[in-house]
Amino acid sequence: MAVKKIKTYIKLNVPAGSATAAPPVGTALGPHGLPIMEFVKAFNERTKDRMGDILPVVITVFEDRTFSFITKEPPVAEMIKKAAKLEKGSGKALKEPVGTISQAQVEEIAKAKMPDLNTKNIEAAMKIVEGTARSMGVKIG
Repeated sequence: MAVKKIKTYIKLNVPAGSATAAPPVGTALGPHGLPIMEFVKAFNERTKDRMGDILPVVITVFEDRTFSFITKEPPVAEMIKKAAKLEKGSGKALKEPVGTISQAQVEEIAKAKMPDLNTKNIEAAMKIVEGTARSMGVKIG
């Protein structure tokens, strides 16, 4: 079997289990001539157990107009908002804190996000999560 030539990569953040042909999916895949509904069906099928999460997806586009994709863990900011039960972070992070998460929640988020981070060290991963929380106005308590 010949190796397919890669044309490009497309990175999107898509709601798990509920992707549609509307933007951002349609506008990202359309110019490359990809079958949008085929991607939507495959993505929704693969992510239906994670409804409610926003998942980063990396789509590999091949020159013969076929594709493959991998999903990643939700962004750290999304995980923090879920843990602290927040709608959004603070506009003035240092002056107006909007919530608190525990050290145990920080560790849990770090462990879940570990495959996508550029470290294998749990302490370093926790520092990344803590930094994101601080920038969102979420205190660690």
